[in-house]
Formats: sequence, structure tokens, C-alpha cells
Amino acid sequence: MSIDSLRRSARATVSGLPGGFWWLWLSTLVNRTGAFVLTFLSLYLTQELGYSAWYAGLVVALHGLGGVAGSPLGGMLTDRWGRRPTMVAMHLSGAVCAAALALVTSAWGIAVVVLLMGVAMQAVRPSINATIADMVPQPDLRRAYALNYWALNLGFAIAAMGGGAAIVLGYRTLFVVDAVATALCALIVFLRLPETRPETPRDTAGNAVEEQRVSVLDVLRDAPFRTLVLLNLLVCLVFTAPWVGLPLTMVEEGLPPSSYGMVIAVNGVVIVAFQLLVNKITDKRSPVMLLTVSSLLFAAGTGATALAGTPVAFAATVVVWTIGEMVHVPTNAAATARLAPEHARGRYQGVMGMSWAVAGFVAPILAGWVVDGPGSDVLWLACAVIGGAAAVGYATRLRRALAEEPAAGGAAAGAGATGEAETTASVGS
Repeated sequence: MSIDSLRRSARATVSGLPGGFWWLWLSTLVNRTGAFVLTFLSLYLTQELGYSAWYAGLVVALHGLGGVAGSPLGGMLTDRWGRRPTMVAMHLSGAVCAAALALVTSAWGIAVVVLLMGVAMQAVRPSINATIADMVPQPDLRRAYALNYWALNLGFAIAAMGGGAAIVLGYRTLFVVDAVATALCALIVFLRLPETRPETPRDTAGNAVEEQRVSVLDVLRDAPFRTLVLLNLLVCLVFTAPWVGLPLTMVEEGLPPSSYGMVIAVNGVVIVAFQLLVNKITDKRSPVMLLTVSSLLFAAGTGATALAGTPVAFAATVVVWTIGEMVHVPTNAAATARLAPEHARGRYQGVMGMSWAVAGFVAPILAGWVVDGPGSDVLWLACAVIGGAAAVGYATRLRRALAEEPAAGGAAAGAGATGEAETTASVGS
């Protein structure tokens, strides 16, 4: 492929999206560029403050637990307050928590701050995803989610490199920089991003029509969407396992801890370098096909980890499941937007985000337990089986629901909020 063709491909990937999307994209990039807290938190707790590794792991788990509560909370606020107020409030809350970590040193204080930070960081995601669904036309939706995900990883890569170089200034300085970047993100949203929440519908006389309130339980009664959430939870478990199981497996193989850093860096490098190309290749493809293929890539990549024994081999497995990640994340977000009725987009995105948060809390615990007990090979075999099961689920349980026209998908989702029998019929399972 020539340079000119690559340039045309990149231009096609980023063209045709509304200006508001690019302000949101910029806010994501700025926010993630300053994302130092989670990257260096465990080192700060153990090396700077002298806490045990057990306590550091508990604190990181509390961040994930906060996300379990924050995601549905953010979804509810997104639909009630609006997208823009929720983003501004949660970004500012996250900035306050990051600044507080530079001051708080007690065990209980740190635990509470990190828990609240987990709530704030996860609560902002439904409003971001709902805003993209509001402003981007349906045919371009998956591309928009892919570009936003690319910005997230590009910012994180910059943060990892900058944080490593700036760590000589001290961990507290990094946390303050994180707070400033998050506050700047809130400022960009406040000044440049319009509110996109759909207006209240009105009858022929011009009177506001009260929309049916949708709770988290109502969302879960939508059978097609419930299936999508459960299958995404399986994929998230597989995706999260390597972040704990991979370094433990590499140590078992006699590799030095430094080799893990190089191997896992492949994940970010591949995403930053090839997300736009992957998006071009997968554009306009069937969402069911993409979700099925991504699940198989997760299964193959993690399952092959049991056969790896050298850094190069481990890096190759990371490449495989990273490609699955690049395909899965934007496709799943677009599928969520497609099944959600307009007035409940925030809640639907919040429930979907909760599946990611639950996996982020549960998978590290399970992965550590399996490696310490039955062994790492069992962990990777289980990941392959779970990924394969998810692929079968996507191919057989969601084919009709995600093949419908967008309007029909929204209608099916709205029916799901009122009665499970109707939505079960729409799945055709």
C-alpha cells in the first residue's frame, strides 16, 4: 500500500464527523494524557508511603468497585441532568480526587479517595458514549467510537512515557498534573461542547409528552440488550485476565519482571499505530460478525499464552488479543447505542459500562486465585473457552436484533423496558 493510499485512507477515516465530536475527542485526549494516578498508584503506595503490596492491590480493586457503582449512576445523571453537566461534574470530581491523593496519606483516607475516584471516572463514560450517539449519524457511529477509543489510548501512551520521565519530580507532582489535565478536560467540555440530550417530545398541541421513566431494572428487562451485556461481560473477563495473569505466567517461565513491561507495551503500540487501519478494514461490516470475530481473537490470543515461553512469543499473543480489543470496543459501544431508545441512552450505556467495571473488579481476583491454585495453564484454557462461548453467543443470540434497522432497534429496546415477552420475540432465539 502506497503512502498516498494510506493518506487517503486516513482522511476517509476522520472525515465527515461533526465539529462537536472533535471537541469531545480532544477532551478525551487531554484527560488521558494526564492519567498518571492508576499507572503509578501501586508504586506510590509501596515505595513512597511504605504500604504492603496487599494493601496496594486492595486499593486498586476499590477503584474498580467504585466503577461498578459509578457507571449506572452516570447513566442516570446523563439522562436526567444532561450529557454536558454530567461530564463537567464528574471530570471536576475526578480532578479533586487526584489532587487529594497528593495530600492524603492515611490508609483509610487513600482508600476512600480512590473509591470515589473510581465512581467519578466510570460515571463520566455513559455521558461520553451517549453524546457520540446523539451527534453522529448511525452509519458513522462505530467509526466515531473507534476514533474516540484511539484518542484514549494515544493519551494513555503519552501519559505512560511522560510519567516515566517525570517521575523524578515525585509521585505527588504527577497526581497534581493529573488533576490539572482532568480539570482542563472539564473546561473544554463546558466551553466548547453543546448539550446533545434529545428534546422532550411534544404532542400536536405543543404540550410536553412525559416519557416513561427507565430504571436499571427496566434496561435489564430488554432481552436483546441483556444478552449483549452478558456476552460483553464474558469478553471483559477474558480481556482483563492477562493484566494479572500474564506477568505471573512470565515469571513462572523464568523471565525477568522487566520483560513484562516490554511485552504489555505492545498492546498500546499496536492500538496507537493500527486503530485507524483496523477501523478502515472493518467499516460497514456486520456488527454481529465483528463481535464474533473479536471474541475468537480474544480466545486465540489468551489461549495461546499457555504455549508461549519467550518474550517474543508472549508479545505475539498480545498482538492477537489486542486486535480483538480494537474491533470489539467500538463495535460494542455502537451496538449499545443502536439498541437504546433516545431518552434512555445514558442508562443503557451505564449498564453496559457496569459490565466492564464488574470484570475489572472480579477478573484480577479470579486470575490470581487460578494461577496460585490450578495453575496458569488452566487460566489460559479457561479464557479460550470463555472467549469461544462468547463468540457462539454473538453469532446465535444477537443476529436478528443487531441486523434490524436503527429505528427498529430503538423500538425493540423501548419495548424491552415495558415487557420482556415482546423483546424476546424480537431476538428470534
